[in-house]
Amino acid sequence: MSEILIHTKKGIIRGEGKNGYSVFKGIPFAKPPVGKLRWKAPVPVEPWGGVLDATEFAPICPQGVPAPPNPYFNEFYSDKKYQREMSEDCLYLNIWAPENAEGKKLPVAFYIHGGGFGGGYSSEIEFDGEAFCKEDVILVTIAYRVGVFGFLALPQLDAENENHISGNYGMLDQIEALNWVYENIESFGGDPENITVFGQSAGCMSTQILISSQLTEGKIAKAIFMSGLTCDDEFLFTPTLKEEEECCKEMLEELCDLSVAELRELNEEILLKKHEAFNMKMMKKAFEEGSAGGLLIVPNVDGHLLKKNVRETFAANEFHKIPYMVGCVLEDLGTTDDDRKNNVPGLLLEQAKKWALKQEEATGIPSYVYSFDYILPGDEKPTWHSLELWYVMGTYGRSWRPMTEADAALSREAVKCWTNFMKTGNPESAETEEWKPYTNNNRFVRHFV
Repeated sequence: MSEILIHTKKGIIRGEGKNGYSVFKGIPFAKPPVGKLRWKAPVPVEPWGGVLDATEFAPICPQGVPAPPNPYFNEFYSDKKYQREMSEDCLYLNIWAPENAEGKKLPVAFYIHGGGFGGGYSSEIEFDGEAFCKEDVILVTIAYRVGVFGFLALPQLDAENENHISGNYGMLDQIEALNWVYENIESFGGDPENITVFGQSAGCMSTQILISSQLTEGKIAKAIFMSGLTCDDEFLFTPTLKEEEECCKEMLEELCDLSVAELRELNEEILLKKHEAFNMKMMKKAFEEGSAGGLLIVPNVDGHLLKKNVRETFAANEFHKIPYMVGCVLEDLGTTDDDRKNNVPGLLLEQAKKWALKQEEATGIPSYVYSFDYILPGDEKPTWHSLELWYVMGTYGRSWRPMTEADAALSREAVKCWTNFMKTGNPESAETEEWKPYTNNNRFVRHFV
């Protein structure tokens, strides 16, 4: 490995060069959201003196990480090499750039992790930029506050805000990270005018919010929705501020009447336990009522980040007029037979098709639809929620599964399609299989099998 120094508007950053690319880990994009900055919009990081060491991943936002028998533990969280310390000082991003990229103005892939707005982090085992760098695309993965730290909405927090709103801190973190990348990515060889925002699950929902917000206008060139897009509140329920405040009051129980100063003095473990207990309570209630349940501590419609909920925004065509790629995996709504039995097959794919047709009607800009139908080695059932990430990120070799050349070929195809779209707005090229836009006259879905 070799030392790489990059001069940015914020200061000099030291990363590492290896295998034809450079990686920069743990770059701060905002001041630590601790103490008086807990539950406040992110404050841009100040320029630093000297050289910032960016050779280690940063701590992750406090959260409940999946544990056995949760299938996600075995899939993504069991390898101790990729486990991280937790801290509210968590607002950092990571950059992978091709070697000697400075001055080239390469496409930029800006990735938002999933985790139901309550977990996940930017340095999970399945995230890496080497495969994208081989295609001359820069990858950025970002952190944002999750759970009670990222989305707590309360009247007493409204009172201290100039816009009289609260919650949505995690979404504002994402926007601050986007702002940092827009201002500084040219130093790494990236083109700030060609940033593709993409995300999976809650990261997909976040992407949908970002392209619906006036706060990101002009900074997103393209977007990819992976397993989470909704056109009518099916999955991303965006409550009003007041609705979210009532939900948060119920979560905090006896703590909800504390002053802001007292709330900010609470130990993070107390807040985490309240959040986890509330999730268990609501899951039990949903099970007893025979309902699907849903995400609860989430972004809200506050009139600042979002003017309307996702259904109203979709109906009014109030989203950025840019190229989109949208899709899901075949069994996206569950990880068990019971999950599959209790959910409507293909619901997310139908949402993707609906989005593409709306785009055609509203803008005339083509959208591309896909379904990831591959059965993973070691499984008898088609792929389930999140497992396309091994292939899209080119990290299948890190998986515990008995991967074969077929998996390598599938990953090469997925990486090529994703990076083609990031470059040109079209995932198809002479090196890939056919992939036509999804239109009213040609309802083409690219199936990855």
